[in-house]
Amino acid sequence: MANQSKRTITKKDVAKRTAKIAGEKIYLAEKIVDGVFQALREFMSEADPEVRIEIRDFGVFEVKKTKPKPKARNPKTGEIIYVPARRKTHFKAGKLLKEVLKQPLSELEKK
Repeated sequence: MANQSKRTITKKDVAKRTAKIAGEKIYLAEKIVDGVFQALREFMSEADPEVRIEIRDFGVFEVKKTKPKPKARNPKTGEIIYVPARRKTHFKAGKLLKEVLKQPLSELEKK
């Protein structure tokens, strides 16, 4: 199998696909897609300290707390440093998305 580079899909690509699916103008779909992403970003940044955003048939976005690491090591210098607790994001695919992603790669190449 040849080494293929990863395809990058941008927000504009998402808006174009959304416009096609919804049968709307691209500029309107761009405003809606921007609004959805802004709302998700706001929910996640306002998490105090954790939040779970469930989008049925797609997946779950979560903001989770990490534990502080009092004895982390800087790999360049070997110096022992303290890493404070923080928040991180996590995505878990929903049932429908998981089913699609479970298909063997050999089946995708036939399409």
